[in-house]
Amino acid sequence: MPGMVPGFLARAVDLLLGRQGRSLHFKAAGAATVVLLFVVLVGSGLVVAAERGAPGAKLTSYPLALWWSVETATTVGYGDFYPVTVWGRLIAVVVMVVGITAYGMVTAALATWFVGRDQERRHHRLHQAEQAVEQTYEEMTHAVHERFDRIERMLEGGRTQ
Repeated sequence: MPGMVPGFLARAVDLLLGRQGRSLHFKAAGAATVVLLFVVLVGSGLVVAAERGAPGAKLTSYPLALWWSVETATTVGYGDFYPVTVWGRLIAVVVMVVGITAYGMVTAALATWFVGRDQERRHHRLHQAEQAVEQTYEEMTHAVHERFDRIERMLEGGRTQ
């Protein structure tokens, strides 16, 4: 099991950051997610160490601290667990700021993706409309030239008679 965790993390980081064709906003969101995961996992361990033996401390085990880190990073904050020491609260501030930043970046990346897809669709429709207008213009120009040619032939035929 211990050998699987680093491999899993390496695959997760590669999945989030490793794609060449990915846009900058998705790379930034992926990097923020990796940082968030790291801060949640490490912050949970650090807060347990900071709270150990403090009077009134509720973050006394890694699983409880992990739950606290997730609810803090997501800004849910049920209030069931919270740090009571200065160091624990400083760790909480880091988890909060990184969580808010990461979720903001992911939200911005998704919004940018949706807006980009909509712009691509609009551009495609505009291009199709421009092609249709150009084709219609060419057809009308050809028809006008044919009519002028026919009128000229008619006029020339009238002169020769």
